[in-house]
Amino acid sequence: MNTVAVIDYGMGNLHSVAKAVEHVGRELHLDVRVAVTANAETIADADRVIFPGVGAIRDCMAEINRLNVGRMVAEAMKTRPVLAICVGMQALMERSEENGGVDCLGLAPGRVRYFGDELRDERGSRLKVPHMGWNEVRQTREHPLWEGVPDGSRFYFVHSYYVETGSDDLVAGKTTYGKEMVSAFADRNIFATQFHPEKSQTAGLRLLGNFLQWNCAA
Repeated sequence: MNTVAVIDYGMGNLHSVAKAVEHVGRELHLDVRVAVTANAETIADADRVIFPGVGAIRDCMAEINRLNVGRMVAEAMKTRPVLAICVGMQALMERSEENGGVDCLGLAPGRVRYFGDELRDERGSRLKVPHMGWNEVRQTREHPLWEGVPDGSRFYFVHSYYVETGSDDLVAGKTTYGKEMVSAFADRNIFATQFHPEKSQTAGLRLLGNFLQWNCAA
């Protein structure tokens, strides 16, 4: 049995993540059980952990801190594969500019920056914020979760803030939207994406399938 805990702290469409993981498990003929949960024991017992998130970082961090999710994630990162998605990725950083400035978990070096109100592309045309829709991800290093995912694959994004990592060695993927940003990073047992793999069709499902089979030997 391959057990996956999707951490539920009340933010985001967690069941879409769970359904995508269950679908991939069936496609790969894996015996997968997914639990959407905030129970510390269930998360501690899971073989793999997914840390998702959608919404304002202030509200997310309030619930993360209230439920002691940071400790759960930190413990999981020591021994098991962890996948952080969107605001889950941002919450791992040290601090976010959103909501006037919010302290995050500090489990990875870096800060979360606002795209700005005057974001423009290389031709000078104004870009909408939030960054919403499909965009290319350039893989900057090899990783088991990129296995079978062509470099330059398009993934689905929804965000107004982006990660600026404190260590280039952690960057696993970059994307351009007015500026170059980190769209994926990896550090030992954790892989984090600014995009939503559960909404990214073939490439996203392949990444989730790789996560189900990853043994952290990156």
